[in-house]
Amino acid sequence: MKICVYAICKNESCFAQRWYRSMAEADGIFVLDTGSEDGTAELLRELGAQVTVEEIIPWRFDVARNRSLELVPEDCDICVCTDLDEVFEPGWRTLLEQAWTAGTTQAAYRYTWNFNSDGTEGYVFWIEKAHARQGYRWIHPVHEVLQYTDSRVPARKIYVEGMQLNHHADPNKSRAQYLPLLEQAVWEDPEDDRNMHYLGREYLFRGQWDRCIRTLQYHLNMPKATWADERAASMRFIARAYIQKGDRGAARAWYWRAIAEAPHLREPYLELAKMLYEEKNWDGVLYLTGCALAIEHRPRSYICESEAWGGLLWDLRSLGLFYTGRMEEALNAVRRALEFTPKDERLKKNAELIGRAVSAD
Repeated sequence: MKICVYAICKNESCFAQRWYRSMAEADGIFVLDTGSEDGTAELLRELGAQVTVEEIIPWRFDVARNRSLELVPEDCDICVCTDLDEVFEPGWRTLLEQAWTAGTTQAAYRYTWNFNSDGTEGYVFWIEKAHARQGYRWIHPVHEVLQYTDSRVPARKIYVEGMQLNHHADPNKSRAQYLPLLEQAVWEDPEDDRNMHYLGREYLFRGQWDRCIRTLQYHLNMPKATWADERAASMRFIARAYIQKGDRGAARAWYWRAIAEAPHLREPYLELAKMLYEEKNWDGVLYLTGCALAIEHRPRSYICESEAWGGLLWDLRSLGLFYTGRMEEALNAVRRALEFTPKDERLKKNAELIGRAVSAD
């Protein structure tokens, strides 16, 4: 079986060696350099990658990725798309090869999008950027996705357990192009609910609260916007915008809507619990953290935020228990929070304080 990696890059010489080493299990590595001025192309060629230099004007991620895919030989069985700030853990190729059976067209694998300051995993979900050489193309100017185009053969996706890709992003990299490209994507395909959701989220990131609210409310009314997880995320983002506008009543209502939309997700419970913590509504905090912690299945989709699966829920719960006088339970809860971040000085002090209160009883 022939497996090839393909990528796009620009001015990423600082990542080139690390990336190439982790991709070296492939039979071929193909890169489209879109105009580096820091020697990225030359370095990758020295390492052994096959590099083509070509500017994409006007810039679009889908055009660039499709052009890079064209560099992969036609006799390749599996194509794996990565970026230079990503690193596969060793053994990925064997896992992919073993899982890929006859009729497979696409594979999903675990992806760590960021890491916390202590080195633990942050935002984790599953991505599906390994695919058959034929029958796929990239669509959308930004937040691009693979589209299956072969009507003769049904698409078949597998999940490759143990295959792990880690993202080590450059914190100085600009997101300036995302908003205009998302606006372009929505203009090109106004019926695409996914891009409408991303556009509303981008307005939230940019502090454009009213545009965020209008866009995400529009998303919720779209006929194709049926995925409960993403709908609940739109509701949460609307709530966040209302908090920034000073309307906590509206925010509270949207958080409850998000919970009703996707009661199987921790995130809506957690965000409302954080809001009630600020209001010192301890009974509410206890109810919401209890609901969230009862959810034990971590979704594989990108609607899965890291703080919902870390120690924060136990942290908030310990405070709710402390302020309602349930000291032994509060001590157990803060200890559970410390299991996630054992070096957290605030949590250690809370544990000491609550421990003294328990002893005093």
